[in-house]
Amino acid sequence: MWRSLRNGAWLDEQRLAVYPPMLLALSVVTIIATLSLAQGRFDANGHPLGTDFSQVWVAGLEVLRGHPEAPFDLSRHIAAQRAEFGATSDVYGWHYPPFFLAPAAALAALPYLQALALWQIATLLLYLASALAILRRMAIPPLRVALAALAFPATLVNLGHGQNGFLTAALLGFGFLQLRPRPLVAGVCFGLLAYKPQFALVLPVALIAGGRWKTIAAASATTALMIAASAAAFGPDTWIAFARSLADTRSIVLEDGAAGFAKIQSVFAAARLLGGDVAAAYAAQSATTLLVVGAIAVLWRSAADERAKAAATIVATLLATPYCLDYDMAALAPALALLTALGMERGFGPFVKTTLAAAFVVPLVARPLASVAGLPLGAATLAALFIVALREAARTDEVANNRSNSIFRAFGLAVFTKKSRLLRRADETFPRMSPLSSGRAIWRRIGRSTCALAADGGRGDAHGVENSVPKEEASCR
Repeated sequence: MWRSLRNGAWLDEQRLAVYPPMLLALSVVTIIATLSLAQGRFDANGHPLGTDFSQVWVAGLEVLRGHPEAPFDLSRHIAAQRAEFGATSDVYGWHYPPFFLAPAAALAALPYLQALALWQIATLLLYLASALAILRRMAIPPLRVALAALAFPATLVNLGHGQNGFLTAALLGFGFLQLRPRPLVAGVCFGLLAYKPQFALVLPVALIAGGRWKTIAAASATTALMIAASAAAFGPDTWIAFARSLADTRSIVLEDGAAGFAKIQSVFAAARLLGGDVAAAYAAQSATTLLVVGAIAVLWRSAADERAKAAATIVATLLATPYCLDYDMAALAPALALLTALGMERGFGPFVKTTLAAAFVVPLVARPLASVAGLPLGAATLAALFIVALREAARTDEVANNRSNSIFRAFGLAVFTKKSRLLRRADETFPRMSPLSSGRAIWRRIGRSTCALAADGGRGDAHGVENSVPKEEASCR
């Protein structure tokens, strides 16, 4: 069993043909049941369909009514939500920068259910397009790629919340796809991700370490343009209100777990779920973030495959932040696709298939297991997937056979790089052998040399060199 998990033999073609359709069928049945039991804008339990999307739509209404600063005031935003969805409805906080008020206002121009459908379908299509683009050169039928992307349980989670996980996944996927051929386009994609500021810890480090200055410039310009446009459209007071609201977001949502630590899939939430206090949770998250950011900086200075770099960076983006929710795991889709493409081309390393399968399934079970058993499976799976992505990157690095040299090369220490090239040339010329085999090879080489001298007419004897090797040992064989 261990060997099967290691080499991924258990995940054969037959299982791959069965498991995704089963998961997709589960999602379809869940959606049909939810819609058939719904009453207007509410599901069978009285929650707004699309749950989290309800506060986005309400924030858009507040903008259209001339109060763009209102969503950042928690009490006003809650009152507006209850005015639209009832006094007992669930309420949510607005934690986005002011420029995300623009799509919220555009969607609020439509009735709620139409706005929800438009948002979900439009971003879902972008999500599917990114998955198809990543795997378009692989020998996988596009229909099968689309089926797997739809069967990914994070898709169902994101649909249930009416959230922006599809958009995040699409921007990350297209951004990394365009990073080399169209760095400015990649920068625009990454700049648009600024509506998720908690995801800005890793990506800038990767781009700086990789020397992707055009992409950095385009991303910076895109973000600056959005900030300026939102300040002009909604007033600079919205940015002041946003800055003031961050304290409530940190204390209420993150530290006190208003969203539920079972829903948050970060190391911080894992520590809180396991009984740690706020200080211990911050310590665990800080250590994780530092390790992840450092590993990404070294990785992007190496010559590893671009797909492995991108996949590791996407996973690191989720792992490095204390505020990663279950619907954000939809962003794992491009990372899984990139690692799959790399594995199909160069072969899958140890435990890669098994880890990919675990990461594929975990959005379905992470929150229920955390709620019932207190197991932070989401954060653990993210960490495992990050380690696997780093190992796959090391396998594709041109200096992966000398791991210490990978670090020297990453920081541009040429003297160590040159030394490693000599060592690699020596390894190619003189294959590694045991001491006994090496002794035998040397003895055979001496014998062949002596045989050659004897065949040359005893030139060695003419120079006073006495042949001390027995004739039978000096024979060429």
